[in-house]
Amino acid sequence: MPGADAGRFDAAQFAARFDVSRETLQALELYAERLLTWQRRINLIAQSTVPDAWWRHFADSAQLVGALSEAREFPEGKSPILADIGSGAGFPGLVIALMRPMFHVKLVESNAKKAAFLQEIVARTRAPNVEILRERAENLGGWAADFITARACASLDDLLKMTDTIRRLDTLCLFLKGESAQRELTEAREEWKMTVDSTPSVTNPDSVILKISEVNRVR
Repeated sequence: MPGADAGRFDAAQFAARFDVSRETLQALELYAERLLTWQRRINLIAQSTVPDAWWRHFADSAQLVGALSEAREFPEGKSPILADIGSGAGFPGLVIALMRPMFHVKLVESNAKKAAFLQEIVARTRAPNVEILRERAENLGGWAADFITARACASLDDLLKMTDTIRRLDTLCLFLKGESAQRELTEAREEWKMTVDSTPSVTNPDSVILKISEVNRVR
């Protein structure tokens, strides 16, 4: 669906596009409703994107679910750990958590007000698979993520530095990047060796999903 249709993209179209259940859609609609309420008090998303929130934020986040589904299989009963860095208003981590309850999703957000918003959404949607970590990503440790996501958070080089303590060689990073993606990749490769696959974003022709794994420091 082209970006030109964003202004007409609503909850029903989201459900059809991403094949979500009625229960999941209800949770996402509650999330969207509370997002608009909180937006009047604190700046969670760019004000210009509010009318197109289902396309610009929810669909933009949901497109990562397909990439997660294509990743390696996990033993039955194991909940893969997904760390969402700089969660802000919960994109993409909280959307993924609501769509894929089998994941254990850690939302990493150091801002107290944004963390409070995330906590309310988790409580209201009764999402048992979500953990909110109110701290800076570079201070994380003692556990490792199977997946790491980030959107509009930091440069690629900074993201790799911030997640160095929770990333394994087989961790898959899914980073939503805009027009600066190629430049950020070039700069990051001065310090990091990595396997990279770039996929066009379905919501923005100028954006890509960087799928990164096997990350090692060059020096």
